[in-house]
Amino acid sequence: MTAETIAQSPARPTPLLVGAVITALEGAALAGWGIYDMITGLLGDPVALGRSEAGGVVLLLMGLLPLLAGWSLLKLRRWGRSPAVLTNSICLPVAYYMWQPGGAVAVVAVVVALLGLAGIVSLLNPKVTQALYGDR
Repeated sequence: MTAETIAQSPARPTPLLVGAVITALEGAALAGWGIYDMITGLLGDPVALGRSEAGGVVLLLMGLLPLLAGWSLLKLRRWGRSPAVLTNSICLPVAYYMWQPGGAVAVVAVVVALLGLAGIVSLLNPKVTQALYGDR
């Protein structure tokens, strides 16, 4: 099955696909950051080892929920929408605090904010509600 076939499926509207992919990307970024934090903790300062490992585990676990939510949305499971919208909503204050120092981080802040907004708008689209909840 190609990406075009998935996107054009009436049961899985394009906004649902967009929201699910954005949420999964955010989850993968969090999980990747957690893995990176754990690896650098092992290779870095032995005094900070426990703090790096604990922080890495927390980030890894935080990344798993958006990954599962994105996957569940692709399977048209209703429970995935709430954690997906929450994950995308959290992107907005994160982007705000990334924007504050300026510089190159400000560019990343704009990307994070745009992804968060796109995720929220796509997941709250009426077509997504219809696909997930039907005629309730």
